[in-house]
This record gives sequence, C-alpha cells and structure tokens, in this order.
Amino acid sequence: MTRIVAVSPALSGRKEQRQAPDSSASLNVETDLVVTRVLPAPPALVWRAWTEPERVTAWWGPDGCSVSDCEIEVRVGGVFRLKLSAPDGTVYPCAGVFREVEAPKRLVLEGTAATTAVGGSACGAGLPPGAVVTVLFQAAGDQTRLTLHTRFPSAAARRVAEASGYKEGWPQSFDRLAGELAT
Repeated sequence: MTRIVAVSPALSGRKEQRQAPDSSASLNVETDLVVTRVLPAPPALVWRAWTEPERVTAWWGPDGCSVSDCEIEVRVGGVFRLKLSAPDGTVYPCAGVFREVEAPKRLVLEGTAATTAVGGSACGAGLPPGAVVTVLFQAAGDQTRLTLHTRFPSAAARRVAEASGYKEGWPQSFDRLAGELAT
C-alpha cells in the first residue's frame, strides 16, 4: 500500500513544521509532499530500478504512460532526463540534476525547467521544476521501504503540480515499479 503524507496548511494559516518521515529534514506543511511504499525487493535492486535507464523506462509514470529518451548520469551534478508520453500522445519532458548520491540509500534530485514541454506541466513528469526530490531506500526485511519527499519551491508551485496530477501520479508509478520488481 502506498502512503501519501499530503501535509496541509493549518486552518489558522500559519506555517507549520513537522519532522519528515525517515529524514533529518523538517516538513513544511505548505511546500512538502511525502509518498512511501514498501516494495517487494531489497534496496540494491530498487536502487537499480531508479538509476538504470532501461529499468526506469519500464515503470516511470502513471498508468498508460510510456517513457523514451531516458538519460541518467548517477553522480553529483549528473543529469536525469526522460520524455514521458501520455496516452493522448502529449509528451512531457522530465529533467533534473543529481544533488546527492549515496548508493543504495539516498538520491536527491533537483528538477530543472524542461524547455521542450508540449503543453507544459508543473509536475515536470515526476521532477517539478525548482523542486528538490529526495528518495530514500530503507531495508525492511527482504523488502524496501521507499520514501519520496518532494519540497516544492513554493506553496503555489505545490498546488499547481498537484492540479497537474503529481500527487496521483507517484502512487501509480510505484504500483508499476512494484510489478516490475516482482517479475
């Protein structure tokens, strides 16, 4: 089961900080979104599913989407790029830069503006422009607890990305990833 911590602003409108699950960073209720999932494989295999282009193309994106032109350079400063094709034929580029790499425990990516977007998407096909996405791979017996923590550059950026399907897209992607890992 996928767990989403869609931290909502307090009713009073004040900014709240909460401890991020399995991370040393605090959650900002206006800008952060956390998705967790236990996957049927050890961390080393889940890590490979995130860092090898041929594996990423098998699962990345919501149901009905496909991936092409995947380029991954797993090193600090390296690129993460792909094109996500929606069922209607719209192509959404995904672009980011690795800020931290700690195999097989932690990846930190920063979404960069994809200038070739057809129709544009605030969710960046998984890496929203300007957002920092931290992926944690934690052993849970012979499985992996995967935590994806997205910190958007602003509350407005988070709202727009969610309206573009960011919040629904990751659980669907994780379902596809779990299926790939189970085979």
